[in-house]
Amino acid sequence: MSVLIKNGHVLDPSTGTDGIRDIYVKDGVIAAVGEKLDLAADEVIEAQGLYVMPGFIDLHVHLREPGFEYKETIKTGSEAAARGGFTTICPMPNTRPAIDSREMVEWLKEKEKKDSLVHILPIGAVTRGQAGEELADIGGMAEAGAAAISEDGKSVMSTSLYREGMLKAKAAGIPVFAHCEDKDLVGNGVINKGKKAEELQLPGISNAVEDIIAIRDILLAKETGVRLHLCHCSTKDSVDFLAWAKKEGLPVTGEACPHHFTLADEDIPCDDSNYKMNPPLRSKEDVEALKEGLKNGILDVIATDHAPHSKKDKEKSFLQAPFGIVGLETAFALSYTELVETGILSPLELAAKLSCNPAGILGIEKGSLKEGRAADIVIADTREWYRIDKEAFASLGKNTPFHGREVKGKIKYTLVNGQVVFQD
Repeated sequence: MSVLIKNGHVLDPSTGTDGIRDIYVKDGVIAAVGEKLDLAADEVIEAQGLYVMPGFIDLHVHLREPGFEYKETIKTGSEAAARGGFTTICPMPNTRPAIDSREMVEWLKEKEKKDSLVHILPIGAVTRGQAGEELADIGGMAEAGAAAISEDGKSVMSTSLYREGMLKAKAAGIPVFAHCEDKDLVGNGVINKGKKAEELQLPGISNAVEDIIAIRDILLAKETGVRLHLCHCSTKDSVDFLAWAKKEGLPVTGEACPHHFTLADEDIPCDDSNYKMNPPLRSKEDVEALKEGLKNGILDVIATDHAPHSKKDKEKSFLQAPFGIVGLETAFALSYTELVETGILSPLELAAKLSCNPAGILGIEKGSLKEGRAADIVIADTREWYRIDKEAFASLGKNTPFHGREVKGKIKYTLVNGQVVFQD
């Protein structure tokens, strides 16, 4: 099987390519990249006026299977990923049972073969059952294909146990992904602590909830030498801590989510739980700090924290509804609109934060359009404005605050190993 992508504007951060090129794919591999390639192909994709980029890699998703298939399945989650231009996704371990053993990682890899349109790299739990009491089989999970470990929606509050887990992750050659939240400090908070919380009479979550654990984890990474990745950074101080870590030469990276650099807590219109996420939407000052962090390279990655929930669950009030919104199908458009259209990032820089940089954190040979690499490719049209329509999502979750928002950036094609898995 061969595919020729013609006349596209190729953005390949791994080579610095930013111009019109053709890409020839043969048997799932990028066989040639050049100008005006004269090669016969089984399929020709005319990409004039479109961006052609390495397939996006999402370091932070929730697929809900096993245990919560009414919210999302591996099949529907992978369909949402393909629609969003993501060719590799990393599901977090907070399923039932949790992904906390070699056997569970192997189970997920088997489900990938049967049900997924995209590559799945599992994230294993730090502790058994994510209970924070006993370490999971970190070495065994890494051998079975886990790309990293994370306690995801909670932090390991025992510093000594977490340190031991970091040492095991370092020995296994995988990074630690940190959800920074002081469980003792968060209390019953559901929204950022500030004027909007007061206006809606809702208990707040202070920046310190994130910041205290962020600096703790960075210091533990300094001591253990493990590669640490800070998930969904939302505060100004988290960005400042990350900047310090990089200045010190520590193996620490960080991500921001589109909702955190697009919306502030003041944008929440009312008691609408589609705006409820963890960490919460922060202040305008925090939003600007995230944008600056993305611009200056302190924040390396854009990830979604795709967190689908049922309509019934999200129809509840802020106090009662679960945290989380979906993001796979809106991430590129929101990022392009908020960051590229405003001049914060160039298109090539955006492509890096969605593909090349995540691949580097995972240590995998993806996120590149070099000859010889797997043909994981996304083609996008950024020329016209359109409105996000949650009813068109492939995800079972429709929980988004962005329904009806005007954006630029439509995914037209997604190819995984040279096969078209999505076409608009």
